[in-house]
Amino acid sequence: MVINYLQRKIKNDKYQTFLILVKNDKHHNKLLVCFCTFAVFSYTILNKFTLKYELDLDFVLIAVTSSLKDYLLCFKINRQIFTDFARIDDLSVHLSNIGNVFFSRYHYQVPESETDLFLLANKGTEGYLIPEMKNVDYFILIKNFIDENDLEFIIEGLNKLPDILNAREVSPQKIKSIENLIF
Repeated sequence: MVINYLQRKIKNDKYQTFLILVKNDKHHNKLLVCFCTFAVFSYTILNKFTLKYELDLDFVLIAVTSSLKDYLLCFKINRQIFTDFARIDDLSVHLSNIGNVFFSRYHYQVPESETDLFLLANKGTEGYLIPEMKNVDYFILIKNFIDENDLEFIIEGLNKLPDILNAREVSPQKIKSIENLIF
């Protein structure tokens, strides 16, 4: 026999407890539920809310493979695609099995626009930002929508750099640990 307790709110803001007895009826293979009250009051049931959240994946993600150090890569990207990436505070991500891990981060905001570009290192002090993509060295995260032509210009410009082995767009929906990119 299993005993559960439910609390329900009555109109004068006091709580009344109902006892639910659940019995397994072996003869009929049914569960019997009996409600027993300790006192009779008029009551209203407390509302139960379930909070569901969806990650805001309103950004474009470019995976970059290069053996260059982050500062040298930014210098070459700045010259190739006419940006001005500047180093900002490291991104701190708490990984469950390791603790806080820090990743280098560079930022560029397109003038007269709300478009932000971030260059993030995939390899941090103790682990990977996106562990399922260990072959990727850096990510360029573009917040706020940019034109498809601008995106093609960035990817083509990155691929023209001889020190970049590969630059390609990655769908954020396909990445399991995408919450590490939400900052």
